[in-house]
Amino acid sequence: MPITTFSSREFNQAASRAKKAAQKGPVFITDRGRPSHVLLSFDEYTKMSGPCRSIGDMLSDPAAAEIEFDPPRLGFIAREVDLT
Repeated sequence: MPITTFSSREFNQAASRAKKAAQKGPVFITDRGRPSHVLLSFDEYTKMSGPCRSIGDMLSDPAAAEIEFDPPRLGFIAREVDLT
């Protein structure tokens, strides 16, 4: 899988060429010579990110029991509501 590099100026001037290059492999977009963004095809992105799962699926996963989660309690005082 070839990696292509575009400067941000080149990317702005030739976005369609960058999209075509992304079909073959990742496209690194540089800002002042340093990589700042990566352009991927949607298929490659979905391969990397895995299947979309609902929050219910994630919470029912047996591995979720191993995660420590102790959020801080919210400290607020309830006030009376004046409905007059």
